[in-house]
Amino acid sequence: MCGIVGLFLKDKNLEPELGMMLSDMLVTMTDRGPDSAGIAIYGNDEKSDGKITIQSDNPDENFKNLDKEISAITGSSVSLKIKSTHAVLNVETSSIPAVRRAIKEVRPNVRIMSAGDTIEIYKEVGLPKDVAARFDVSKMSGTHGIGHTRMATESAVTTMGAHPFSTGNDQCLVHNGSLSNHNSLRRKLRREGVHIETENDTEVGAAYLTYKMQQGSTLGEALESSLDDLDGFFTFLVGTKDGFGVVRDPIACKPAVMAETDQYVAFGSEYRALVNLPGIEEARVWEPEPATVYFWTH
Repeated sequence: MCGIVGLFLKDKNLEPELGMMLSDMLVTMTDRGPDSAGIAIYGNDEKSDGKITIQSDNPDENFKNLDKEISAITGSSVSLKIKSTHAVLNVETSSIPAVRRAIKEVRPNVRIMSAGDTIEIYKEVGLPKDVAARFDVSKMSGTHGIGHTRMATESAVTTMGAHPFSTGNDQCLVHNGSLSNHNSLRRKLRREGVHIETENDTEVGAAYLTYKMQQGSTLGEALESSLDDLDGFFTFLVGTKDGFGVVRDPIACKPAVMAETDQYVAFGSEYRALVNLPGIEEARVWEPEPATVYFWTH
């Protein structure tokens, strides 16, 4: 079943409250998917260069001295901040590929959640309120973010099976629905060099959009192409460094509602996810049309 939420801020004064508002929206969607939950936050720290978010089932062992070991291998400046089972490596953007390789070399059991200039992804098995509390999501600030609470139907309940999925720098996707051609598309994308780690159909959707954008498409154009190339029923909510996009398949059987004010654009699988947002009483509220791409950029 799954629940999706998203918040794109137009008003910079709301940026310190992004994590608090987004986690409240996600917790409201708990009964749509209690198995696991995740949130992607696009930060607003102008001092930050690049960052890689990683996860481990044994963080005490795997994160110890990891920054020093990676720095020694790559010759790059690396710092590490631990948050429960996750950690954020702050690196130079240009060194992200080398750091990714070094992580796999020295800590093959460490999983990479996301990489880019601004994105951080935190996801784990458990209820949304517990996942949000574990990572202090309510204290995070940023420009936009998306969240997902999962009802597993097509694969096991695991950390890597949780959403969001990130398959490109500063790109991520959450999904409500099911893709019928994900196996054939996965094989095709892997042949094209796109890295896909899991058997989850949502990661294939994310990888497809990454591939299209690597070929020169904008986010909006990639979402348009997905309507022809992806079979099944789906609602996608996508984040990039500067943008936030939504598309539903031509049948649009999965519920979705959006709201827009001068301060923000918000998305929820149900309206009740939006009711605590500031000024929601004056917002323009609508159901996204089938086979129609919506996107906003800063």
